[in-house]
Amino acid sequence: MTSGTQPPQADPGDQWRPQQPWPQSAPERQAPQTAAQPVPPEPAAPAHSAAPQPAPPEPAAPAHPAAPQPVPSGAAAYSAGPAAGGGIAPAPAARQQPVDRAAWWHPAAASDPWRDPGSRAVIETRPAPPVPPVEPLPERARPNTRIGLGLVVAVSAVTALIAGTLGAAVGVWATRGDVGGAITGADPETQRDLTSVAGVVEQIMPSVVTVLTADGGNGSGFIVSDDGYLLTNHHVVVGGGTEPAEQLQVLFSDGSVTTAAVIGSDPDSDVAVLQIEGGDHAPMVLADSDKVAVGDPVLAVGAPLGLSSTVTEGIVSAIDRPVLTENNNGEVESVMAAIQTDAAINPGNSGGPLTDIAGQVIGINTAIASTAAEGEAGNIGIGFAIPINQAKRIADEIVATGSAAHTVLGAELGESELGTGVTLSKVVDGSPADDAGLEDGDLLTSFNGTRVTDNTQLIALIRKLAPGTVVTVVYERDGEEHSAQVTLEAAAD
Repeated sequence: MTSGTQPPQADPGDQWRPQQPWPQSAPERQAPQTAAQPVPPEPAAPAHSAAPQPAPPEPAAPAHPAAPQPVPSGAAAYSAGPAAGGGIAPAPAARQQPVDRAAWWHPAAASDPWRDPGSRAVIETRPAPPVPPVEPLPERARPNTRIGLGLVVAVSAVTALIAGTLGAAVGVWATRGDVGGAITGADPETQRDLTSVAGVVEQIMPSVVTVLTADGGNGSGFIVSDDGYLLTNHHVVVGGGTEPAEQLQVLFSDGSVTTAAVIGSDPDSDVAVLQIEGGDHAPMVLADSDKVAVGDPVLAVGAPLGLSSTVTEGIVSAIDRPVLTENNNGEVESVMAAIQTDAAINPGNSGGPLTDIAGQVIGINTAIASTAAEGEAGNIGIGFAIPINQAKRIADEIVATGSAAHTVLGAELGESELGTGVTLSKVVDGSPADDAGLEDGDLLTSFNGTRVTDNTQLIALIRKLAPGTVVTVVYERDGEEHSAQVTLEAAAD
């Protein structure tokens, strides 16, 4: 038996003669339906159904008509007229029809509407449901001719792929405009002042070299005298080994290569001296690093990741930053009161100059802070340089004597809580500390005007100064504060 919730079965012998319509589901009642032919009025519907109305004229097709729906198997397709109130009138129940499965849907049936164009099949279509109007798209902004972040990311990706290589090619990217895909841009300003960054770089670049290490890597260096002396790092001349090389190849910014002799190096300060043959070399000017202030603009020049003659710009982020560096065996090798900068420094920059905005050297780039695993370190905006005043003193001693002296206070340091000062656990007899009246157990809180918070900081501040320097120290003893003048000395061999 049929009901108002399912379509009646079609008479198989009448080529889909229109029968009583079946009720529409809720989604079908949302919009009038389009029919191929009107439906004659039906007898009164059951009590729960509204009376059917004559079919109105066929509505115009919507702008985007819905695709025709397939006719349900074994049933005729119908379109219901609008009911009172604009709805779709539900169809009355239809009589049960016998089903002959050998009829029109049989493969050999002559009355199959899909094979007989003359059959009176009715195809039902439904208009698309109404949708809210589409908001107009905002007007697209005109492209900015400045290079965007996409280029930065692209170059970073290329750089990551060629880490450790020399002379690698870096792709050039360009932004496109709206008109015909043409590349947009303007001619750069070529009338540069000698004091501009470009003007400064042009003057100093011939004095900066790439140092090719014995293990196939590279560092950087720079000329400091017209007779061919160069400064670089101790860990550059050591390469992947434990002993400095006797000679290394150096590459100039013009592409020429020459051999440099390793005059000497000092692992405690991470300074090394090289010398190239010939005369009339253009040295860089060395500035007074003691006058550097936080916020001063700086340039870092060198060969990061083998990319020779690279220049980055930043500022001095901090001064007298205590830094520990390790050798290839993981042992602490040097302690320094470094200049911290946010200028990009990467592996390969080691030994290159950190300059002020005028191109005068204020430090030797030597280390970076990193959160990456071993072998994956890269710039995160925290780099360190040896103050050039300290490096020059060490270099002069290496050239003169082949080695460098190291400054000491003459006391063993005990464990102290961070921020409370440094405890002198044992003062060495006859040392500078002993001569100044310091005793075992004194808590040193200030050194040469700088508040002391931990052992590493105190050692770095001492090693920064030359032997013979007189400093003022402040210390606490038995709850009382005292001060003393200490003349620093060189450590005994």
